[in-house]
Amino acid sequence: MITEEVLTLPKTYEEINEKIRKKKAVVLTAEEAIELVGKKGLKKAAKEVDVVTTATFGPMCSSGAFLNFGHSKPKIKVQKAWLNGVNAYAGIAAVDCYIGATEIPEDDPANKVFPGEFSYGGGHVIQDLIAGKDIELKATAYGTDCYPRKELKTYINIKDLNEAVLVNPRNCYQNYNVAVNKHSKRTIYTYMGALKPKLGNANYCSAGQLSPLLKDPYYKTIGVGTRVWVGGAQGYVYWWGTQHSPNAERKNGVPVGGAGTLAIVGDLKQMKPEWIVGTSMRGYGVTLTVGLGIPIPILNEEILKYAAKKDEELFAPIIDYSKDYPNAKPGNLGTVNYKQLKSGSIKIQGKDVPTGALSSYSKALEIATILKKEIKKGKFQITKPVQLLPQAGSKYGFKMLKERPVRR
Repeated sequence: MITEEVLTLPKTYEEINEKIRKKKAVVLTAEEAIELVGKKGLKKAAKEVDVVTTATFGPMCSSGAFLNFGHSKPKIKVQKAWLNGVNAYAGIAAVDCYIGATEIPEDDPANKVFPGEFSYGGGHVIQDLIAGKDIELKATAYGTDCYPRKELKTYINIKDLNEAVLVNPRNCYQNYNVAVNKHSKRTIYTYMGALKPKLGNANYCSAGQLSPLLKDPYYKTIGVGTRVWVGGAQGYVYWWGTQHSPNAERKNGVPVGGAGTLAIVGDLKQMKPEWIVGTSMRGYGVTLTVGLGIPIPILNEEILKYAAKKDEELFAPIIDYSKDYPNAKPGNLGTVNYKQLKSGSIKIQGKDVPTGALSSYSKALEIATILKKEIKKGKFQITKPVQLLPQAGSKYGFKMLKERPVRR
């Protein structure tokens, strides 16, 4: 049983959850944890703190939702489906589909008039669903004896769906590139935003000292089964994310570059449209901006040591997106820490370059604070992973496509 005294280390998940249930847990945001460790030192702070909350709010392209409409009269086995004109994948079962965040309508001009606007797509459909808007469903089928209907056109609403589940195969990149345009003579349009020529700007996409996997760099507490805050609701890590690459180069124990990723699942019906936002990327396409918060239980001093890493201890690589990135050339133009990035300007090859963030630090801090309050009120308990993510030093890692000639 837990006593009223401060727990000695190491702590356990159950001990921390018991304190959460009694509303006596000491919970800090990662920003507050940095301050406490600086004030009291690592050893004292680790004994005092039970949970550190982390968060991020940024575009996450590998996102989407499974929907079940329910059966029509007569029944239909949907072969092709469109939601507000956006293609949805229907090769699952009779009235299930998956709407991907980056899908666009068939009649969207895309980049035919460059740069394309990409004003509406799968990410916007998902946000509109969450907002309770009616969505036009159009479906076609080839017809069977048990599912004779061949066409369906109606409106659906999230409150009437049997299930609406956010299923994101790759979210919450552990770290990411700082994108620049070194070689092109024109502005280029990428998933990292518009990049001006001659190192005219540098864009990054991370909450830095608040970002979940940067604060658990060796995946000691975040794994399969971890309960997370996603889009305003409780969800889970259901697997490691696609392109998970734990053996990336590290500095101060923290990856310099993408490295780890998470696969996330949650109930779309419980989410809020301000935290799941359809986003248009000019000249590139559509994505989904996702709000994600993850609690880190402070089981020992080592976990807090990393959870309290500051922006100036976290580094990202500077990558040229005009030539090197599209041609998969290795290397970078140097590394820079997040304190420098957030200052508004960094130096690249002797030139002062203005920086801009695709992710929102203020929104990430808001999420971390909301999650902190939910834990302190006993509404959100932590979960022990049922399986750890592939670890640094394992044989698991990201591989490039091996292209082979196709003989006809």
